[in-house]
Amino acid sequence: MVISSRVLIGLTMILIISGKLLVSGQGTCQGDIEGLMRECAVYVQRPGPKVNPSAACCRVVKRSDIRCACGRVTSSVQKMIDMDKVVHVTAFCGKPLAHGTKCGSYVVP
Repeated sequence: MVISSRVLIGLTMILIISGKLLVSGQGTCQGDIEGLMRECAVYVQRPGPKVNPSAACCRVVKRSDIRCACGRVTSSVQKMIDMDKVVHVTAFCGKPLAHGTKCGSYVVP
């Protein structure tokens, strides 16, 4: 399972860098997205239990523009990550998403 997680993270990073998972246009949060995927992907991927993120993931969350990253979430990304887990990770790391925040097509309850 660890290998499959690393493969998923690697493939996701390749797609992000190539621009296939992001909406068109370069945003200022590209580095944030790369850091979030590198450190936090394992905590938000489908399937699996909801677990608390690592300190490294939280460091990236705290310094990232989460709203900008949310604006870059596509339907392809939403097929690979569990948005409820994203909400959990950001809240656990002390940077909760406000109710009504839109991440891709997902709206934070």
